[in-house]
Amino acid sequence: METPVTDHFRTLVESHPRAMMLATDEPRIIYVNRMFESITGYREAEVIGEKPAVLSAGFHGPAFYRDMWATLAEEGRWEGVIWNRRKNGETYPQWLMIHRVPHPEQTFYAGMFMDIGALTSFEERLTSMAYYDALTELPNRALFLELLEMRVSRSRDHDNPFGLLFFDLDYFKDINDLFGHSVGDELLLEVSRCIRSVVRREDVVARLAGDEFAAIVELAPDGTQESQLEQLAVRLVNAFRAPFLAGGNEHFISVSIGGVLYPGDGTSALELLQKADKAMYLAKQEGRGRYCHYRADLLNDQDEGQRLTKALVTSLKTAPGEFSVVYQPQFELATGRVDGLEALIRWTHPEFGPISPARFVAMAESRGMIHQLTEHLVRCILRDLWSMEKPPEPGLRFAINVSARQITDARLDGLLNPLFEQIRRLGWHPELEITETHLMNLSEDALERLRTFRDEGIRVAIDDFGTGYSSLAYLHSLPVHTIKIDRHFVSCLEDTLPVEDRDRVIAAILALAEVFGLEAIAEGIETSQQQSALLALACKRGQGYFLARPQPWSSGLLAPKSCNSGSQLTPGKVCRNWLLTYS
Repeated sequence: METPVTDHFRTLVESHPRAMMLATDEPRIIYVNRMFESITGYREAEVIGEKPAVLSAGFHGPAFYRDMWATLAEEGRWEGVIWNRRKNGETYPQWLMIHRVPHPEQTFYAGMFMDIGALTSFEERLTSMAYYDALTELPNRALFLELLEMRVSRSRDHDNPFGLLFFDLDYFKDINDLFGHSVGDELLLEVSRCIRSVVRREDVVARLAGDEFAAIVELAPDGTQESQLEQLAVRLVNAFRAPFLAGGNEHFISVSIGGVLYPGDGTSALELLQKADKAMYLAKQEGRGRYCHYRADLLNDQDEGQRLTKALVTSLKTAPGEFSVVYQPQFELATGRVDGLEALIRWTHPEFGPISPARFVAMAESRGMIHQLTEHLVRCILRDLWSMEKPPEPGLRFAINVSARQITDARLDGLLNPLFEQIRRLGWHPELEITETHLMNLSEDALERLRTFRDEGIRVAIDDFGTGYSSLAYLHSLPVHTIKIDRHFVSCLEDTLPVEDRDRVIAAILALAEVFGLEAIAEGIETSQQQSALLALACKRGQGYFLARPQPWSSGLLAPKSCNSGSQLTPGKVCRNWLLTYS
């Protein structure tokens, strides 16, 4: 039978910039042009007479192709994204247009397509904008949902499970606020490269929106899919511990990841994505910079979280009486003498009861209410300090925590200056604490503001030191006086570990502090064993529940009484009633 592939037709389409293919309704391929060979890697002789399915990546199930043929029968054409495979095994997305071509003897189908992942011509770039993120060149949300639906369809037909990871960068808004969106964009590009360097080639990574990413993860069908997914997620979390270079500076940023499995956690693309999103928010609630797998009880947890967020916003505006402050002492470990206080804000809601600061402070930051929360902190502290009848022994350090977002806030001076004046009036020294992760991402303007604080005699401390992975060069340039060793490292000071292992990190931090001329204080001391180990390592200062719990001012703070052990305490015999330390 003579085919319509004439010499004239060949001359017309052989050099066409789009790949072209002609097939019968059997279907069998009867013609391809040179661009077809370039995109697919197949030579003409290798595909003539073959079914078009030779190109299939296997991502689309029978339902996809049934819909395609139904559209061709009804409308005579079909157009859309289809995922195919090159001869070398590489999968790629095509923008495919198929036209039904009636012929007296037989119906033919003409297909024309381009590789929308190649982004070669301007026209192709315009087409790809609907499916690819312009910054990272990753699939966008629209294309990712199509690919996820394809993957679900394939798994349903072939009983092939897979995983889905949902990423959200922690405190990314701080980067945009402090450094501008151009630096934020540069950081997002580095993040996309980091993710792609960890996942495998066959995994699909997408940027969904803003600082949200997702990945379809291929898993071995050996019954250990949940473990496989967790191991990959942990590798990704760990990859973010290294600094990212953007705008000529190092930035430290963590990632919270939620994960689900098909079909155990969901049987549709939308359900899987929604549940992975919920799992990611659980990771944030549990401390950020970690991975959580979806649990069935997450829905109730998140409903409560939304109600709690609304309650916080209302309370900050209308219920100042719900907020209070407690004070945790800081000790000279060798003598047991109190040499500092840290003010810690508390929130007790009439419906929810006492709320963890780790939870509501993060909520206030995310809702842009952190300044209002600091206002309540300062108000409560001033109320307590003004109530003091007799000034205590001078020289005490008085620390409060501030958010990195507030450092360049013009309102901060007006809020803190009355507090600093009252602290100095008592003969004490004011100190600001900022978490290391936030401190590592401060802009030059923010760092200059900290230098001004330092020049004004206000001490600056790095809180949770050891969790932000500071570079030595950056640490050397920071206008700080004190580093607070994170409680995680203190908790490792147990006899169950070899001495060299349990002491190594804290010894290194203490040595680092000495090199840079900084003081060090250990947080979270909860046992006498930890206190003894810190003394052996020559750590001079510490705080924690073993030494004293945070207490309200009204309990008799710094009352001029004698402690049973004397005003100078021997190592390992810290006074339980720390309020009586001064005599």
